[in-house]
Amino acid sequence: MSPTIPTVQTAAVVPATGAPLEVRRDHPVKQASELAPGECLVKIEYTGVCHTDLHAAQGDWPIPPMTPLIGGHEGVGHIVAIGAHTSSSPVKIGDRVGIKWLADSCLQCEQCRKGLEQCCSGAKLSGYTVDGTFSQYVVSFVNHVSLIPEGLPSADAASILCAGVTTYRAIKYSQTNIGDWIVLPGAGGGLGHLAIQYAVAKGLRVVAVDTGEEKKKLCLSLGAEKWIDFRETKDLVGDIKEATGGGAHSAVVTAASSSGYEQAIDYLRPGGTLMAVGLPATASLNASIFFTVFKAIKILGSYVGNRQDAVEALDIAARGKVKVHFALRPLGDLKDVYDGMSAGKIAGRVVLDCSQ
Repeated sequence: MSPTIPTVQTAAVVPATGAPLEVRRDHPVKQASELAPGECLVKIEYTGVCHTDLHAAQGDWPIPPMTPLIGGHEGVGHIVAIGAHTSSSPVKIGDRVGIKWLADSCLQCEQCRKGLEQCCSGAKLSGYTVDGTFSQYVVSFVNHVSLIPEGLPSADAASILCAGVTTYRAIKYSQTNIGDWIVLPGAGGGLGHLAIQYAVAKGLRVVAVDTGEEKKKLCLSLGAEKWIDFRETKDLVGDIKEATGGGAHSAVVTAASSSGYEQAIDYLRPGGTLMAVGLPATASLNASIFFTVFKAIKILGSYVGNRQDAVEALDIAARGKVKVHFALRPLGDLKDVYDGMSAGKIAGRVVLDCSQ
């Protein structure tokens, strides 16, 4: 027997780019009979809040989002309906699944065949080009939802679907080996605190860069060996070189400004790898060409993750190697959460309870 699907729901909607967020209690729910083949309807339990969602609400990226916009791309819930005539679905009604930034892709182009589904020219993005997870029900796609492993609570799993997958993939491809030093600017934030744990799980030694006593305690408790407060240091590059015995082997930069990328070229040791992860709206990567070449520095862009990255990131979390530190808030608090993110006052992650 299929679950009962209501006709209306609570959803957080941005009516137009830059407009104030509205929490609507009468937003329509797409019914099972309206689903296209390959689509599924997911009843959302929890959803994480990512800085990308704030960028989408403000419309400050070069590629504009859809409007009206329901943001969110870290949702966990249960499938309550699947579109008629869907063939070879990897999931079924009742499955607990996660919805990621990459909502769908063609799976047939060169990028998709090579495991770069996130770079598919036909990609659909949750909470950006299609409705996202800041709602009680959302339409997603059977080939791209991720099954949540048993033993991993839904609220914990939410942030793994973007913050976790994104940092996991960057560390996975950072060209580092056990015992290497990795620098994580913004280590006390939503992505950074997960990056620490994935790095430690890989056997790397972590230099955490951030500011504030609360974030310092969090980073050190998660396994960072060194802490550098960027507001207190007079020589960030020099301090990192000293901490790592000559320079880091890699840096995963999630910053929204160009300075974090420029500094990395200076504090990486010869042969080091800069993983560019953050998506600033307009900043440029102004690296010294001379020292990039002279030190044989590698600069790699790392954009979220593919379906296999998600499987691996969730599995590591389910085995207790990674734990999301988050505050649980009701869906209606999203505007306050955005305000806190804008002010840089949130340590760890915020997860929204969509039942409230």
